[in-house]
Amino acid sequence: MASFLGRYEYQLDQKGRVSLPSAFRRESEGDRFVLLQWKSPALTLFPQASWAQTEERLLTFRRNQPGAWADVLAIAASAVDVTPDKQGRILVPAWLQDVGNLKGKVLLVGNIDRVELWNPSSFDEAIKSRSYEEFEKFSSQIFG
Repeated sequence: MASFLGRYEYQLDQKGRVSLPSAFRRESEGDRFVLLQWKSPALTLFPQASWAQTEERLLTFRRNQPGAWADVLAIAASAVDVTPDKQGRILVPAWLQDVGNLKGKVLLVGNIDRVELWNPSSFDEAIKSRSYEEFEKFSSQIFG
């Protein structure tokens, strides 16, 4: 399984491309990714292996939850396949740039099995608003 860690800031170019850090490209098991927004305000970039697992969960959810059809359809309709070009850039479609509020600088953040694309100020706000008290309750279960 891939392990995406760290954060990198890059510029979104005029064509809507952003560089995928070489560390993230090395960690991926192939060159195909799926980009979508499932949790606002960030975009999520799944490597193919992680996306395949997510897709299976989506299918199971759709089969087991009769009212989930429209939710799964909305997720599938917002997902796009992306492949880094020879310079390691991925194209972020204009409509995903809009929903992710990506203009100028883009923060690419490793989130273990996926990469998130953030507007840098939105990322700072999200990190500052997290609850340290909640994390303290279970941090020793994670780190030992």
